Amino acid sequence: MARPVTLFTGQWADLSLETIAKKAASWGYDGLELACWGDHFNVQKALKDDGYCEGRKEILAEHGLEVWAVSNHLVGQAVCDLIDERHKDILPKHVWGDGDAEGVRKRAAKEMQDTARAAAKLGVKVVNGFTGSSIWSKLYSFPPNKPETVMEGFQDFASRWNPILDVFDDEGIRFGLEVHPTEIAFDISTAERAVEVLDGREAFGFNYDPSHMGYQGVDYIAFIEEFGDRIYHAHMKDVWWSDESRRSGVFGGHLDFGHKDRFWDFVSVGRGNIDFERVIRSLNRIEYSGPLSVEWEDSGMDREFGAEESCAYVKSIDFPPSSAAFDSAFSEND
Repeated sequence: MARPVTLFTGQWADLSLETIAKKAASWGYDGLELACWGDHFNVQKALKDDGYCEGRKEILAEHGLEVWAVSNHLVGQAVCDLIDERHKDILPKHVWGDGDAEGVRKRAAKEMQDTARAAAKLGVKVVNGFTGSSIWSKLYSFPPNKPETVMEGFQDFASRWNPILDVFDDEGIRFGLEVHPTEIAFDISTAERAVEVLDGREAFGFNYDPSHMGYQGVDYIAFIEEFGDRIYHAHMKDVWWSDESRRSGVFGGHLDFGHKDRFWDFVSVGRGNIDFERVIRSLNRIEYSGPLSVEWEDSGMDREFGAEESCAYVKSIDFPPSSAAFDSAFSEND
């Protein structure tokens, strides 16, 4: 049985849930991965209004869609971050509050706990998102970082996320970190360290997204092999990177997405450098049966054209694993 193909609504938050559901159904999607911003899934409404979650599912059902996960990247980012004015633009007002940095982090942590509770009411088992990081600004080590400084950053992550994950455990929900620059885990090495400082607790895993690893030079297939038992959700997102030297490098040169001088850029699924054939085979190998969720980002393409094309592409490349060795029939005798 083919895995459901869903559309992550984070890049469509300017549209109502009714509008994006209608469009996604017409493009061929099986469901939506609901973002906890815009009007797609409101955490506090889900907790306070007994009919809210059923209402969300009814809108989806009207268009033949389902939901398997919600995502709260924006709030999760603030749990561990060094807070500044940029966060005000992405956070709900009740999380930002007076902007006091530690207060923002604590309110963000509470909102992530509430997200687990809201997800349980909606009937999904996975919340995807970001964690933020208190040490991302120390990525390039000059002046040299002391090892204990880096360790303090991971310990800060553990101390802030363990109480959040306690609620995830209570509600039977798993958290899928999207491994991504600016997060506590942005490659295989840091993902290993994040799991270690949490003592390997099962509530913490990953929303697999090859695009954020590919342009960094990280082996995104090895990631599946390393963390197969912790891949709780999968994004289908593509990225292009240059085979030649460019005017800017991996760090982006402070250039906007779509700028001609970038070394890499996100592109519509199937139009970049990610080898999705190997991704699907590796996901089959770990017996991943969850959604393949299109996170569509391409600065040079009409988004509706791209979303429809991406759905068709993902459905065309997905296939179930074999139930028998192809040469097993050779030993059959009449």
